[in-house]
Formats: sequence, structure tokens, C-alpha cells
Amino acid sequence: MMNTVKAVKNALICFVLLPRFLAAAVVFWLLDFLCIRKRFFLRMKEQGGDANDPPMCISDSNRLFSFESLKAVWHGQKLDFLKAAHLRRGAPNTEVVRLEDQRHSRILDCAHGDRPLILNFGSCT
Repeated sequence: MMNTVKAVKNALICFVLLPRFLAAAVVFWLLDFLCIRKRFFLRMKEQGGDANDPPMCISDSNRLFSFESLKAVWHGQKLDFLKAAHLRRGAPNTEVVRLEDQRHSRILDCAHGDRPLILNFGSCT
């Protein structure tokens, strides 16, 4: 039963992510194409060629719309969709360990009244 629920959940996530993935993949493909085209014209101009008459096929990179780039776009979309924090929503109340007594508590347990809670994520090295 749990495997069926997990499979249905994964199928729904894929169904929701598919339009976002396709839109992002097309945008990245267009950006790659524009970057390659710009590099090609700059190279052509440096060699003294006529930049107004490019060849029909511009193949400067083999990563253009490759399987690896599509996997990276899918992975990025999936991570963005499944993250705990979302814009304009409440912050996740994750578990933390207090330094003074190694006790486990939640972040919002440290907030008191109307006082803002400030979290400092840094290192002192």
C-alpha cells in the first residue's frame, strides 16, 4: 500500500513539474543558443569575416540541449518544487540543537513576544 501511495505521489509531482521543466529547458536552450551565436559572431568579426552572412548551421558546442543539460534542469526544478521554504509563506520551523545544553528544540521556540528573531548562519574561523 505504501509503495502505491509513493508511486502516485511521484507521478503527481512529475505531472506538476513537467510544464515548468519544459519551459525552463526551452529558456535555457534559447540562452545557450544566443551565447553560442554571440561567440560565433565575435570570432567571425575578429577574423575579419562578414558578420552579416553567417553559415546556416552554428554548432559551437555539443552541450546545446544535451541529455546532461536536461537532467540538470529537471533536477533543479524538482529541488525547487520540493523545498521546505517558499516565497511569501511562513518559514519552516525546523529542529535545532542549542549550544549551551545540547537540547533539541524548534527555531520558533526561541522567539519571544514581538521581538524579531535573528538567525546568524556563519563561521568563526
